[in-house]
Amino acid sequence: MRIILCGFGVVAQSLIKLFESREEELYSKYGLKPRVLAVFDSKGSAIDQSGLELDKLIQVKEKFGTVKNYSEKNNSMKGSEILKNVEADVLIETTASNYKDAEPGMTHITTAMKKGMHVISVNKGPLALAFPSLMELATYNQVMFKFSGTVGGGTPILDYAKNSLRGEKITSFAGILNGTTNYILSNMATGLSFDEALKDAKGRGYVEADESLDLDGLDAAAKLVILANWIMGMKVTMPDIKCVGIRKVTIDDIKKAEKNNSVLKLIASCDKELMVSPKEVPKDDPLGVNGTLNAIAFTSEHSGTQTIIGKGAGGTETASSILRDLLDIRQEIAKNWNQI
Repeated sequence: MRIILCGFGVVAQSLIKLFESREEELYSKYGLKPRVLAVFDSKGSAIDQSGLELDKLIQVKEKFGTVKNYSEKNNSMKGSEILKNVEADVLIETTASNYKDAEPGMTHITTAMKKGMHVISVNKGPLALAFPSLMELATYNQVMFKFSGTVGGGTPILDYAKNSLRGEKITSFAGILNGTTNYILSNMATGLSFDEALKDAKGRGYVEADESLDLDGLDAAAKLVILANWIMGMKVTMPDIKCVGIRKVTIDDIKKAEKNNSVLKLIASCDKELMVSPKEVPKDDPLGVNGTLNAIAFTSEHSGTQTIIGKGAGGTETASSILRDLLDIRQEIAKNWNQI
């Protein structure tokens, strides 16, 4: 399977390492032989139509901080140029989420779809701002659009709701969709001030470079948009979410929750309205998880409420979700071939 990789940060590098370490198993068990033809980051690109050497790609990135030094051939081509000039089967989009105009991810995804390429995205920006139109574009161009890593990282939240609860009507859901804010609020419950808890989270590398994505609830809101569209069949985007972050949470708020035998969590919910805001959660509730964990409870018509808990982020975890999506695409292609 011929692949173009957009962005080469922690997630993309983790994916390349997964390809290397599981090469034999992927081919023998799933018939998948990933061939990465092009990779580009913010400083340049690496292209080889016969397939890039994966170990060399990692070494070059670690040494120079960019894939540009892989070779001198085509190393200044921009992403959109590569997508227009390199023939591939799948685009994997891992550039940073941008909730203002979703670029450059939006252009990468739409260009690939129009060329007939399947797309896997862990970039939440395009989905948060244009989910309905992107799904329509994928359908129109008869390509698959996968994004299981956008919510829950390696925890298969989207797959669980869509497949494990198939046949059930989900009536509402609520959960912790941002591990960073959960870590901060968990630390505040031990007595740290907001500033102290934030400093600790930054020191551990949990906070986005643009801290407003975490603290103002934008990351959780983007994930809520994806869930509401994919699972509930809504047609919503970021402006439809009522969003309140955790910047104004005080120790008094934490103590008040404690008196009510509860903990304060940033909850994203889809019930009568779509909302992200701090809420008190009973200590014995499954959503009362601590640290960087994510948790989401789906309430369905006949099965009651079921909760899925897991790691929300991490390079390897998110890379594993990309691999799951890639295997789904491989399986679907094989099925179509067998029907011809």
